[in-house]
Amino acid sequence: LFIVGEHVYGSTTQTAIFDSLINSKYFEIANHSFTHAFKNKFAKFYQVPDSVVKDFERCANSLHLTATIVRTPGRNIWRTQLINQTDINSSKAAADSLFANGYTIAGWDLEWHYNNNLKLTNTSEEMLLQIDSMFTNTRTKTPDHLVLLAHDQVYEDPADSMELRQFIIKLKAKNEYNFEHLSSYP
Repeated sequence: LFIVGEHVYGSTTQTAIFDSLINSKYFEIANHSFTHAFKNKFAKFYQVPDSVVKDFERCANSLHLTATIVRTPGRNIWRTQLINQTDINSSKAAADSLFANGYTIAGWDLEWHYNNNLKLTNTSEEMLLQIDSMFTNTRTKTPDHLVLLAHDQVYEDPADSMELRQFIIKLKAKNEYNFEHLSSYP
């Protein structure tokens, strides 16, 4: 789970949820910045690479995160030992700066999309077909590995939450896929 630092301090409920997550063996907590790009001001955020690094450091320090895996807000950027890819060139210097400061940046291969009302636009069955297709056609960043981006606020809706649950059940039933923590990614 990629966590935005200031969200943890948004309410006592959010703090309690975070506290329960860090004690769970099922979740790996990673850094998604402290301010989420100055509250979604992406162009301004990525203009100054040093402030981007400081924002991620602030999140790591405030939440006592030890993992150096991060996901950049609003961008599909990769910086690993094997992958160097930036979706928008204006973010390249910031990504390079994060990587130079010891962070591994994870992007995604596939995103579960939602509309303006935070409702899923794909069914679990459609997502399964997309995943099968990506593996069949070798369209993932790393062969035999896929990172799926799914935003948590979408799953507050009970129907969408059930769709996610069905998706996981169907994936497990196929006996073709394993779920791993991102720190195990090549």
